[in-house]
Amino acid sequence: MGSTELLISLDREGGATLQQQVCDQVTALVRSARLRPGDALPASRELAQQLGVSRTVIIRAYELLRAQGILTARRGSGTRVAELPADGTAGRAASGGGRSGTVQTVPAPPRPTDEGNPLWQPWEPPPVLRHPGNVLDFRHGTPALAAFPVARWRQSLHEAYGRADASTLGYGPAEGSATLRARIAALVRQSRAVDAGPETIMVTGGATQALDILVRLLVGPGDVVVIEDPSHTVLRQVFGCSDAAVVPVPVDEEGLRVADIDARVRAQGHDPERVKLVYVTPSHQFPTGFIMSQPRRRALIAWAHERGATVLEDDYHSEFTFTAERLPALAAERHRDTVVYVGSFSKTLFPALRIGYAVLPPHLVRPFLGIKWITDRLTPAVSQETLADFIATGAYARHISRMTRLYRQRRRRLLEALYEHFGAEVLISGEAAGLHVLVTFTGARGVPEEEIVKRAAARGVRTYPASGYYVLDPPAEPTFLVGYAALTTARITEGVALLTAAVREATARI
Repeated sequence: MGSTELLISLDREGGATLQQQVCDQVTALVRSARLRPGDALPASRELAQQLGVSRTVIIRAYELLRAQGILTARRGSGTRVAELPADGTAGRAASGGGRSGTVQTVPAPPRPTDEGNPLWQPWEPPPVLRHPGNVLDFRHGTPALAAFPVARWRQSLHEAYGRADASTLGYGPAEGSATLRARIAALVRQSRAVDAGPETIMVTGGATQALDILVRLLVGPGDVVVIEDPSHTVLRQVFGCSDAAVVPVPVDEEGLRVADIDARVRAQGHDPERVKLVYVTPSHQFPTGFIMSQPRRRALIAWAHERGATVLEDDYHSEFTFTAERLPALAAERHRDTVVYVGSFSKTLFPALRIGYAVLPPHLVRPFLGIKWITDRLTPAVSQETLADFIATGAYARHISRMTRLYRQRRRRLLEALYEHFGAEVLISGEAAGLHVLVTFTGARGVPEEEIVKRAAARGVRTYPASGYYVLDPPAEPTFLVGYAALTTARITEGVALLTAAVREATARI
């Protein structure tokens, strides 16, 4: 299969050299079976860019690892993990026996959302497919589709159709292509430290379908779902279609305030013992962009394990991280049978692909599969085989590497432009990862967000207020989600200048 990003974090203040740290951490990944015999490693240039070090550091580390027999290198096949002696590889952890208790496998029909309750009101404006004139759109969540390697994807599509048989063109397995599930297992093992077998991975129609199935599966009347506040309105509506009570719990710079869960649930008139599902975006909280700290991660897993609740980890934007520190997924922690890990390829490749996945604890595989079978029978098989080939050839890893460099450049231009125009009168969060930042105009306190939206639109700039994502405590100052991934640096510069004029005009009128 193709190489991918490695979960390596370097300590530049420590005593060990960077070269030795790379050697030690690659060795640890091999010993723990997160890297396995035959797995491809990133090219030295790619890993050097990922870690922010000289390519010489990586080349020498690879040479040392080859000398130790841990890696091999052959012309045409790159650097790969070597075969290890039987006593040199840690065995897979035994699968847990699952939790006791029955699981409802037949979903109840959804009830309509309450349009009178602000918790469920749609907030996010629909995408504009055709912009009039020369509109500058700071919409978040849209990748740089113009930079997608369409020609290379077409090759994988051609390969998929060339190998297609009756099972590929017919009704394939509801759990998804065996080839793609194996590729996903390797991806999450190498880049997120999630050691999951393909048999625990379900391919879905985007991440949203995985969320919908899990709600149907895990919660019923009288149960409680805990969500982050602020959070995406789409997931509020997904959870709102269940018979459960949905309780927002605030986040801060360290992520979900785990210590507040019980009090918030009780304040809503519910028993914390009835919490069945806790939804979090620990890698890049939406919309704040905060990364959940290690103490909070441990606290959440311990809390859920003690209560018998399930943590739903939406690994939002984890592929695009711009800091040296890369934390493993929650699903890699102790008591990982408490966590369902959900991911998708919508932001890394393109949204129209509609392929997501869920990594499940073993005891949830069969009931999840039962609901998947009822809801849509299967995810289109040819698309899955195309994606599997795209990953296997290394094209996916190369694309992620290119996009990370591109997004880092565009993010830097956005931050520079905002600080150039607003100086100390702007507060920015979420710059460590993802495809957007949260921008608060602290110098415009008292100015309605709608006023800025209107004046920006008059200048041809489309903006996205953030207050609608908050249930309990919306920002006191006008705050916006500013996406930058799909805009060139020149357009970002132009857009920020126009947005600045709109904010200044709205502030002056107030």
